[in-house]
Amino acid sequence: MRADMPIVKAEDWPEVGELVIATVERIVDYGVYVRLDEYEKEGFLHISEISSSWVKNIRNFVREGQKVVLKVLRVNPARGHIDLSLRRVTKRERRDKILLWKRSRKAESLFRTASRRLGITLDELYEKAGVPIEKAFGELYEGLERAAREGVEVLLENGVPKDLAAVLAEVAKEKIKVSMVKIKGVLTLTCTKPDGVVRIRESLLNAKRVEKPRGVNVNIYVIAAPRYRIEVSARDYKEAEDVLKRAVETAINSITEAGGQGTFQRG
Repeated sequence: MRADMPIVKAEDWPEVGELVIATVERIVDYGVYVRLDEYEKEGFLHISEISSSWVKNIRNFVREGQKVVLKVLRVNPARGHIDLSLRRVTKRERRDKILLWKRSRKAESLFRTASRRLGITLDELYEKAGVPIEKAFGELYEGLERAAREGVEVLLENGVPKDLAAVLAEVAKEKIKVSMVKIKGVLTLTCTKPDGVVRIRESLLNAKRVEKPRGVNVNIYVIAAPRYRIEVSARDYKEAEDVLKRAVETAINSITEAGGQGTFQRG
């Protein structure tokens, strides 16, 4: 089982080159003893692996109780030794690892809440629901975040049993604050045909019904005829821009085919 999975088992060992989260436990003259949070094992950080510059005082770099991101240099399960490095971890690696670790801890917390509601063990929930979620989304938190945004269907579609999916989606919606981006603009649609109002309305409905990913919303409001505000809410700007473009093209094409005219302006 990988170290970024939420359920830790003492028999697991990290791989050479892997980034790990560790807690500083004891500082000595020649290095630092740490506890690997994701593996429940002790590791050692030699003074030569603390910094590329000269280390006069180790406590200028780390302190007891501090969380640090380290790179695994050597692993010897037979002797119980894990050698680590701080100086070989880049700023970007440190940032990305901390973000992944925080997401993993959040996912573990959500799974624990769900396991209590379901009355099953965390291990059982992970085997039945966590494994398919990780297979589909790459990590647990991504799958739970998608469930919070799009609903239980995203879990059901990826093999999570119905009863487990319902509770996981419920917990995700309660605990995860879904961030959405919103972009907007103004559609101007005119049609001088006798039934022009009906044709404009149908064009706007076609825009609103444009094919879009689950969780993306298209809303259209009347500013003052013939001007209509169109807003698209999505997970990211790329997705929002794509849907907005298709919605606007649909509206303008529809009204043009109906004998009218249409224009669009961002803002």
